[in-house]
Amino acid sequence: MSYRRLLKDRCGLLGIAFLAVFSGNMGQSFFIGLFQRPLTHHLEIGAGTFGTLYSIVSLIAGFIVLRLGPSLDWVSPRRFALAVLTGLFAGVLLMTLSPWLIAAVLGLGLVRLCGQGLLVHLGFTLAGREFGDQRGQAVGVASLGMPLGEIVLTPTVALLLVWLGWREAWWLFALVLIVAWLLLTLGANWPPAPQVTAAEARTPTVRPLRDARFWRLLPLLMILPVTMTGIFLYQAQMTDDLGAAAATYALALAGKGLARIPGALMGGRWVDQLGEQRLGRWYQLPFALALVIALTVGGDIAIWALMLGGGLVVGMQEPVANSLMVSLWGSEHLGRARAALSASIVFATGLSPAAFGILLDLDTGFATLLGGMLVLLVVSWLLAQGTLSEIARRPTPREWLRPS
Repeated sequence: MSYRRLLKDRCGLLGIAFLAVFSGNMGQSFFIGLFQRPLTHHLEIGAGTFGTLYSIVSLIAGFIVLRLGPSLDWVSPRRFALAVLTGLFAGVLLMTLSPWLIAAVLGLGLVRLCGQGLLVHLGFTLAGREFGDQRGQAVGVASLGMPLGEIVLTPTVALLLVWLGWREAWWLFALVLIVAWLLLTLGANWPPAPQVTAAEARTPTVRPLRDARFWRLLPLLMILPVTMTGIFLYQAQMTDDLGAAAATYALALAGKGLARIPGALMGGRWVDQLGEQRLGRWYQLPFALALVIALTVGGDIAIWALMLGGGLVVGMQEPVANSLMVSLWGSEHLGRARAALSASIVFATGLSPAAFGILLDLDTGFATLLGGMLVLLVVSWLLAQGTLSEIARRPTPREWLRPS
């Protein structure tokens, strides 16, 4: 099935998955970072304290995703979306209006939990579960919500802050999302709740966190988010150490967002055509080559290589990861498997800023850090081969491939 046919036949459900991922941008670090200064002024704290509180609420959000994410295996998606959106908008109001630090930080935590955590989890779980053997393309379309958010929201916030206060900007974005979700709720056919009772789902035979195959695969799926988080937060040190211009990083960052689009579309199609186990072996190759170029060439070329290579691989990762989860544990357990994966990545990206910062404080050059990431990428690739080989040897059960 082509993307055009997929959009024509399943437009409503694809729209729900896409809007869920796009709405999750309100809880992403890049979006909250655009308001970092007014937020710290509102909370009457310093930048260091804000960073500490941000890491704490992010780690707590990861634990809660691990707890609440599996409920998508038995709860109606419409009901799940309503609860998460209520939490997101309540968090926005608490964060922007509360004069008390604890309440405002609670609001920030709700925005992180419901945005980056549960809304993105909802979008990718629906795309991976409801489209049968077209799941790769469906996840590819849904994942476009992330790069489009980065491309559209960043300049939009900059323009809005010329005329509006930071609170009014948050409220305007929330209002736009409310209208979009109301229109979609009225016009789209939501899938029913999975045919499994809550008691059965809460006592599963599938436990990814107790499965060695999950832990062998996890480092390969975490290495890029961990590396890119360090690059985003310490881009000034990176450009200095690599001998690049700061303006180059700004342009290359936009290029990364654009590169995610073909990465997602190509990755989705290749997963459906070639199989996730085959693509899973090689999809990290562009980022590995980017690290090699950065280490050997340096300068502005290194920045462009890292951003474009990283963008392509970030776009491909969601179709690959979702399909691998389904191949290992079945679409009926995708909520639980994705929750384990999402929580693990949240934990890792929450800790990586501290690890990068400590190493930089010890006068470790950024090129050395990138070299370490390349070594870890190779090790994680070798570690994942056992799980990928097992998937390749085992035929995919028919019920996992049925179109819904």
